[in-house]
Amino acid sequence: MSTAPRLTALDAVHRALGATMTDFAGWDMPLRYASERDEHNAVRTKAGLFDLSHMGEIAVTGPAAADFLNYALVGNIGSVGLGRARYTMIVAADGGILDDLIVYRLGETDYMVVANASNAQTVLDELSARVEGFDAEVRDDRDAYALLAVQGPESPGILKSLTDADLDGLKYYAGLPGTVAGVPALIARTGYTGEDGFELFVSPGDAEKLWNALLEAGAPVGLVPAGLSCRDTLRLEAGMPLYGHELTAALTPFDAGLGRVVKFEKTSQSETFVGREALAAAAARAETAPPRKLVGLIAEGRRVPRAGFSVVADGKVIGEVTSGAPSPTLGKPIAIAYVDAAHAAPGTEGVGVDIRGTHEPYEVVALPFYKRQK
Repeated sequence: MSTAPRLTALDAVHRALGATMTDFAGWDMPLRYASERDEHNAVRTKAGLFDLSHMGEIAVTGPAAADFLNYALVGNIGSVGLGRARYTMIVAADGGILDDLIVYRLGETDYMVVANASNAQTVLDELSARVEGFDAEVRDDRDAYALLAVQGPESPGILKSLTDADLDGLKYYAGLPGTVAGVPALIARTGYTGEDGFELFVSPGDAEKLWNALLEAGAPVGLVPAGLSCRDTLRLEAGMPLYGHELTAALTPFDAGLGRVVKFEKTSQSETFVGREALAAAAARAETAPPRKLVGLIAEGRRVPRAGFSVVADGKVIGEVTSGAPSPTLGKPIAIAYVDAAHAAPGTEGVGVDIRGTHEPYEVVALPFYKRQK
């Protein structure tokens, strides 16, 4: 039986703007408003405004909240300072990645875990099961928030015109409570585009007021509404992983080249955490027999690689594309792929992608493809 997709608080706004809508992880979301290339370029050079209300917010509170999160997740959450955020992951007992997350420390014993839309229920269920025995509470806060993001080099100026919060003092991966256009918000300096920017967690009832205020304030400097399509090409250029593509339950963080997020030593009473034994074995394997490495591929021609396409060399399959798209910034098709370590060095010659039977030549490069100027 089909279930109608969920609607964000800004659904009517998107439709009034003529957005092309799509079902994404059970939500009806704007794919693009006009040209996804123009939206992408606006974020790179000016600013874009995104509705990310499909993301999953989960509150974790209580005296043992930090110890619990240290047990439930792979990162060292106990060392996160007040008002700071940390990128981390939740894994299964076998070390397989269930989701990548951002955890915000909002108070002394108050945390907010933000999960990907497609995995939010899984993360909620896992945290709820793992909290037993800890003096902590896990709460589903998905209906309590709408999430707007302003991304791009003009985003600090746009936001400064609408708030008296100390944006200059707000570091990357930090958040502070404030008021934006008269709307109470958690203002976080985070994003998924490779640009400077902010994510604004607000009450769903305030979302439309804030959206309109941001559009009005940003219009003079070129801000445009931006959909999920350009968000994907932006994160791809920035070399940022997407769950279901670069990250899956079949991979450990070490298989994904993200072993740095796993902290075997933690600031808590116990350094036991879910998946520790499997991850220790994965770390040892990565030292002696490196798994396939995540690399960037830039096309020499115009054909676009897609997820699942084989990467080839010397007539043999040496890897697989996980994400691919035309790059508006580079002007060429690009891809992220897992390839055998012997072919992972930047500049490796003779590498191609099998695109419908033809081995198209590609250049192997280090990620990311694009890095903003500070």
